[in-house]
Amino acid sequence: MTSRSSAVPALVTAAVGSETFSLRHATKADLPQILQLLADDQLGSTRERADAPDPYELAFDAIESDPAHLLVVGELGGEVVATFQLSFIPGLSRRGSWRAQIEGVRVAKQLRGQGTGAVMMRWAIKHARERGCSLVQLTTDKSRLAAHRFYERLGFVCSHEGMKLTL
Repeated sequence: MTSRSSAVPALVTAAVGSETFSLRHATKADLPQILQLLADDQLGSTRERADAPDPYELAFDAIESDPAHLLVVGELGGEVVATFQLSFIPGLSRRGSWRAQIEGVRVAKQLRGQGTGAVMMRWAIKHARERGCSLVQLTTDKSRLAAHRFYERLGFVCSHEGMKLTL
């Protein structure tokens, strides 16, 4: 999982062990590593296809061309080891406030519990504040109990019951 995008400036850096973990905007060259992260997961292994990049490339282009969406990767030792998407949504509720939606959070298995996820989420929350959002929201599958504990440690509250309809 080697990075091909060292020219993209870091959004934030933090020490993880003896190395530097950095977040940056994803580039199309990162797509294979992002797809591997999405597929290397208990749920993603059944719904993602890292070997079929075409629909993902179209989605990447849509995200990249819309300033309301950011796709971010985390690097450690020159390798893409984490990712998430941050989207900004206007709304009439809450006095017309904006909210940030965090999606597709993944950290390589060998790095979970070492602080990389916290660096990512703290940056996302800070960036949402800077963009004028009054709320940051995310969904996490009910089976991901460790993820629930992680988000609760960061201050997220399980305040709503989410519902989805697969089309």
